[in-house]
Amino acid sequence: MTKQIHLAAHFPGVNNTTVWSDPEAGSHIEFSSFVHLAQTAERAKFDFFFLAEGLRLREQGGKIYDLDVVGRPDTFTVLAALAAVTERLGLTGTINSTFNEPYEVARQFASLDHLSAGRAGWNVVTSWDAFTGENFRRGGFLPEDQRYVRAKRFLETAGELFDSWRDGDVLADKASGQFLARPDAGAFERHDEQFDIAGRFTVPRGPQGRPVILQAGDSDEGREFAAATAEAIFTRHGTKEAGQQFYSDVKGRLARYGRKHSDLVVLPAATFVLGDTDAEAQELADVVRHQQVSGQTAIKFLEQLWNRDLSGYDPDGPLPEVDPLVGENTIARGRASVRMYRDPLATAKQWRELAEAKNLSIRELIIEVTGRQNFVGSPETIAEAMNDLVQADACDGFILVPHVTPGGLDPFADKVVPLLQERGVFRTDYEGTTLRDHLGITTPTSL
Repeated sequence: MTKQIHLAAHFPGVNNTTVWSDPEAGSHIEFSSFVHLAQTAERAKFDFFFLAEGLRLREQGGKIYDLDVVGRPDTFTVLAALAAVTERLGLTGTINSTFNEPYEVARQFASLDHLSAGRAGWNVVTSWDAFTGENFRRGGFLPEDQRYVRAKRFLETAGELFDSWRDGDVLADKASGQFLARPDAGAFERHDEQFDIAGRFTVPRGPQGRPVILQAGDSDEGREFAAATAEAIFTRHGTKEAGQQFYSDVKGRLARYGRKHSDLVVLPAATFVLGDTDAEAQELADVVRHQQVSGQTAIKFLEQLWNRDLSGYDPDGPLPEVDPLVGENTIARGRASVRMYRDPLATAKQWRELAEAKNLSIRELIIEVTGRQNFVGSPETIAEAMNDLVQADACDGFILVPHVTPGGLDPFADKVVPLLQERGVFRTDYEGTTLRDHLGITTPTSL
């Protein structure tokens, strides 16, 4: 059976995918940029718009560098505003479970689901670095195992809040004067090692019951968390073999939680570079990669492996002769890119061998070893490659991250989407009104 492809649009800005220096790039702060990308995605019949969030600017050694965009507005504010200028497009956002409280987050998502007529989605994340907590009263750094314990309890508690109102609780019977079907609507109570709360939840049950739950963890614990709770999962596995392994693994975990294969949608983040021909696209992709990795960014990436201040090194020069410093006190403790290097000395050895074999400078090496475009080519080439991955069960679709904001999605919407529609693997119009409809995920029933 031919699978249908799911597509989402990511508004970039919290990593070096964005080429903010491109002549075509616009503001990452003005609302018009968010509107442009969201309306382009809706015109192309995408499942949802996704807004990532960083609770602190990307810095290293106390200095902000170009792995972030300064001035990103609040996620809920932007999504609520977008609900007024879109009609069918899902509206999803990243909200942290480490530095927020279940009541306030549940209230905001329940409100967004009402405002958007059932289009809200929540990407549940934990803190990812040591210094984010400094922006909050609690502060501190939670080890990975404790972050997931809190995230699990947080999501359970939010679910209880969403379910504290049942379908039909609001009667609003003008003839009898009875407003509520039961006097304890919205009542909740939660007491565990993470939360000690009780009261009345203020927002009646929304069109979706609960927002669609998204998750992005890739560790074994993260995969288990997703299998138990998530309805869509972001992945970084862009190749067919790696994607198939991840897809099989995470889908295989669903049964022990009483869930079906179709209850979880697997969506890798994907970048793309389009050209009239494959050769033209390859040339453009090389230009884009050099725009994405400035000399400053290359040094910051290298510091994360070397665990040393390398600001005195020339990014266009050779790798340092000194070895990485190994230990718990890393230069960016808790950061995912640091955790990837389980054996810094072995990785440095591999990088040196690669740089020597290809005569690469620091910047050229970082361009070589960090993320590159997932899809590069003509519209026909990209449409075929995407469809191949989905039909081969490497994923269920893609969260597209254009490198130019806000117009970077336009060429894909105009040139690739029609080809997918011609192949019969992508919708020509929305068949439902809610995000759950778009993703083919059932609406949870109230208690």
